[in-house]
Amino acid sequence: MILVTGGAGFIGANFVLDWLNGTGEAVVNLDALTYAGNLHSLEAIRGDPRHVFVHGDICDGALLDSLLASHRPRALVHFAAETHVDRSIHGPRQFVRTNIEGTFTLLEAARRYWSALPGAERDAFRFLHVSTDEVYGSLGPDDPAFRETSAYAPNSPYSASKAASDHLARAWHHTYGLPVLRTNCSNNYGPRQFPEKLIPSMIVNALSGKPLPVYGDGAHVRDWLYVGDHCAAIREVLARARPGETYNVGGNSERTNRDVVAAVCALLDRLRPDAAGSYERLIRFVADRPGHDRRYAVDTSKLERHLGWRPRESFQSGLELTVRWYLDNRRWVEQVQSGAYRDRVVIDRCTGGDA
Repeated sequence: MILVTGGAGFIGANFVLDWLNGTGEAVVNLDALTYAGNLHSLEAIRGDPRHVFVHGDICDGALLDSLLASHRPRALVHFAAETHVDRSIHGPRQFVRTNIEGTFTLLEAARRYWSALPGAERDAFRFLHVSTDEVYGSLGPDDPAFRETSAYAPNSPYSASKAASDHLARAWHHTYGLPVLRTNCSNNYGPRQFPEKLIPSMIVNALSGKPLPVYGDGAHVRDWLYVGDHCAAIREVLARARPGETYNVGGNSERTNRDVVAAVCALLDRLRPDAAGSYERLIRFVADRPGHDRRYAVDTSKLERHLGWRPRESFQSGLELTVRWYLDNRRWVEQVQSGAYRDRVVIDRCTGGDA
């Protein structure tokens, strides 16, 4: 089996579902269930004996030691992180605790566990650290995309905390020999994303007739990666990459924020038309975020060359899958909006005796 941290969050939950569907290999899923952790995202595997959910914190070293010793995973995939830039600006302390302290605690627990494994198991073990393209800073309009060798230049508390965690993961490989792999992904989108992020917030607001706020002039550029393609890339890296390697994962789909919002509106106009007119009427340009990076883009050629991975979804096809999911899963959205997704009964039912 493998151990996944943050497996009730957006990317983590999609990965757990994708992993069980594609490989059948068991997963121990450790998540602290902060505001972004949602067990309803894992409803499809509730009761599945291949999925062991543990409600816990990656900063709890004793818990990590216990889980590793009792379940003996062959790999650890580390998603758990605070990820929202706006929240990091208003409350950076939690980002330092989770992203830096938590990663340090996890690396140390993994090192203790790995060091004690017998030869073949020790050789096969992997620690995959999942990170972001934001650690590289901001690009100009004509700059080449970030490569794995690009200098780090984080500009927000969030990206600085992720950069620190990347450096820790790298150091634990080079200093202690821990078989670490690292990935840096571009902006993910898809089903089950907490609706504070751009695409789901636009879908949810539009369906409620609320304004669609776009920062500044809306010309900030991001590379958009469908979450299913990201999960496929992680599987390839975990299965075939050499310890110590780092790979950028992107969708090769650069778009301005205003173009993304317009594309969401166009899909909703087709799939769920509003008698009042196009949803674009709801777009509002608002004051920009402090220190807002202008452009991100990643060069995925190393991943394509080494492991043969390429994204399957175009931006348009992935966006339609995403919009249709939100239209078909209104109850999931309503539970997030009402706070019912954090119901203690749900947590207790899903953890059971597994913790």
